[in-house]
Amino acid sequence: MPKVVIGMSGGVDSSVSALLLKQQGYEVIGLYMKNWEELDASGTCSSQKDFEDVAKVCEQIDIPYYTVNFVKEYREHVFEHFLRELKAGNTPNPDILCNREIKFKALLDKAIALGADFLATGHYARVDDHHRLLKGLDPAKDQSYFLYSLKESTLAKVLFPIGHLEKKEVRAIASRHHLATSEKKDSTGICFIGERDFRHFISHYIPYQPGNFENREGKVIGQHVGVAFYTIGQRKGLAIGGPGDAWFVVGKDVARNVVIIEQGTDHPALYAPRLLATQIHWMNHPPPSLPFACHAKIRYRQADQACRIVSIEGDRVLVEFDQPQRAITPHQSIVFYVGDHCLGGAMIETAVEEYSFILSDFFLISS
Repeated sequence: MPKVVIGMSGGVDSSVSALLLKQQGYEVIGLYMKNWEELDASGTCSSQKDFEDVAKVCEQIDIPYYTVNFVKEYREHVFEHFLRELKAGNTPNPDILCNREIKFKALLDKAIALGADFLATGHYARVDDHHRLLKGLDPAKDQSYFLYSLKESTLAKVLFPIGHLEKKEVRAIASRHHLATSEKKDSTGICFIGERDFRHFISHYIPYQPGNFENREGKVIGQHVGVAFYTIGQRKGLAIGGPGDAWFVVGKDVARNVVIIEQGTDHPALYAPRLLATQIHWMNHPPPSLPFACHAKIRYRQADQACRIVSIEGDRVLVEFDQPQRAITPHQSIVFYVGDHCLGGAMIETAVEEYSFILSDFFLISS
């Protein structure tokens, strides 16, 4: 009987995943990861409540369960990197790094140490017989975007028990079996830290550093609280009134502590037809030839966008879209697809308006 360790968060998705594995005849062990230690406003540690929910579900379906403390690993490999990126004026995606460094590295290592044949999680994703990552069947919940940095050798050891289900089916299964988490609200916010006032939370780690909002001509429009607290395309929280259209963040000048803004949802400064990305990771194989037509997402939940991978030089990739993309954001990820198959992805370096390309050195003239 194959042994499976399942990472359990105290939510409905991992609860149903554990149930399905047990029904399929696996020897299942529930493992709760404690990655963050902090009391909420009421003085309660949310991780303790989540572990209690894990315990209830595991006892209901009759599987053993344990907890493992990855607080140190999470802080060193995910959260500190997250803060460094914010201080540099970038917009990082901690969920991608958390999956690579915590869920599918530290947790996988623990599963193997426990003698498991597989690690399972409640992600909405699938793996085919060739260890290729596929989108989850539910397009509204697909999480393959966050998994593009995994290796094929890792995917060979991973199971996604609910990847073939829609969310409503997962809820229905939980209800039919009266699981303790069947009505629990889905978690949101920063990976393992949860939903909270982002600006207030980050201000505990990155002090406010007020500076100017300027338009692209250098006119001072107002005052901001610090470049770390804004992202490309942001509208809310700018606190700028006055006549005309709403203002949007279109860029940053970190050296001058300036956030650049312009008016209008469709301002040209928000759009670019190309981007340059780095740290490219192909999950199985790189494109067979260039240019290579495929689809991509530059943010989670974005509809697939038709594009071409124009050039690859080392770990850098130049991508051109059929339609200009709005709010291309440095240090977010671009993830590539052919149909449901996730090819891999890269970290966005910059949007590109016009370019000259020399194969030997990737010379670019960018906006």
